Amino acid sequence: MRYRLDVNGEMREADVPASTTLLDVLREDFGLTGSHLGCGHGACGACYVLVDSEPAASCTMSVEEAEGRHIVTVEGLAPAGSLHPVQQAFVDGDAMQCGACTTGMVISTVSLLMKNPHPAEGEILDAMSPHLCRCGAYGRVVKAVQSVRGVAL
Repeated sequence: MRYRLDVNGEMREADVPASTTLLDVLREDFGLTGSHLGCGHGACGACYVLVDSEPAASCTMSVEEAEGRHIVTVEGLAPAGSLHPVQQAFVDGDAMQCGACTTGMVISTVSLLMKNPHPAEGEILDAMSPHLCRCGAYGRVVKAVQSVRGVAL
């Protein structure tokens, strides 16, 4: 079937079976490889994208479920050649090591700050709880998020 998806503010089409995951369409059909396949069950956070401004596991969402919704990937957070303030905070705060979890954590941080520009440490930790960071960079992630509290997104 042919699906029309609003991805990063652009209407795109994919001719795939209804059961195809949003992650597969983003990576394979649209070339947006920022979201990663981790566990394949929505339990690690590596594949997170914003769906209608909420973080969502793209590895468990079908393309059929995604149709008609506004999807933002990590690539869509900032114009080409620049970084979103959250992305820059992660870089500046050395809040990543291997990078497997980083895009998902950035997505969850953007969603958190859109809802609550001044989250407390506990709220930051709650927002990061779906994300598995094998490198243990959680402390630096919290500091990076704290550094952009109140910044206009």
